[in-house]
Amino acid sequence: MYRRKLPQRSGMEIFMIKAVYPGSFDPVTFGHLDIIRRSASIADQLIVGVLNNGQKKPLFSVEERVSMLRQVTAEFPNVKVASFSGLLIDFARELEATIIVRGLRAITDFEYELQMSQTNHIMEPGIDTVFLTTSLEYAYLSSSTVKEVALFGGDISHFVPQVVIDMMQNKLSNDQRRNCHE
Repeated sequence: MYRRKLPQRSGMEIFMIKAVYPGSFDPVTFGHLDIIRRSASIADQLIVGVLNNGQKKPLFSVEERVSMLRQVTAEFPNVKVASFSGLLIDFARELEATIIVRGLRAITDFEYELQMSQTNHIMEPGIDTVFLTTSLEYAYLSSSTVKEVALFGGDISHFVPQVVIDMMQNKLSNDQRRNCHE
């Protein structure tokens, strides 16, 4: 049920598990990478879906977040990164994915994610949601926390890869930091 049948080659049936891990990734953290690494070991192909949500004002553009994720996931041959807008279930359907991966940090995450998972399942019964709990070492970590620490000039090297640190330092020039405090 979770494997999509691929075209036959040499008389053998080939099946593939395709999963989608969606998020805003503004910025990508070690917690996100933990979920990506673990999901990539479960699925034959993992698509990291970067949400383009016009309702929010992210620090990084969609293009910057996609670029950032491509750099930090380059070591995973079965991971692809793509952006999307609109409904996640439509994106998953378009990709012919059978699994949506969601990371959980706390019980409060579960309540919201369970509701979304059930809604998605009603809309598309052929796509299930798999929940992965974040490793304990990253359970406290969020993109919002990283942005706040960076905004105040704190060390974010324990939270994000070096490429993200570089991009954040570029983005948060001294002038921007001053404007945020006014």
